Amino acid sequence: MEIPSGFHVHSNRPLEKFLIATQLQVEAPKGVRVGPVVYPRPLLRNLKFSKSKVAVYEGRTTMRFNVTVPAGFGSDSTEVTARVRYQSCDDEVCFPPQTREVKIPIRIKG
Repeated sequence: MEIPSGFHVHSNRPLEKFLIATQLQVEAPKGVRVGPVVYPRPLLRNLKFSKSKVAVYEGRTTMRFNVTVPAGFGSDSTEVTARVRYQSCDDEVCFPPQTREVKIPIRIKG
């Protein structure tokens, strides 16, 4: 995830209940397994809207997950669909939450 300079998104575990967590969901074809998403460590920032620190992601943020394709899958490629839900903010205002979808091609080597 590329977050423009001057903006942030809340981490997957925000420190305040009213903040919207960044969440990645991955869908795979039948027979293909997707492991749990591993989120990066958030940055703790003091922002104008909060009296306490806020856990955020800034800049390039990498979320990782493993994909397991069974032996004899029957094809040399497949794809997974990743959907990330987030709320971007600057130091003064937060924008409405969004969901972005990306298809990730996977080459399978036998």
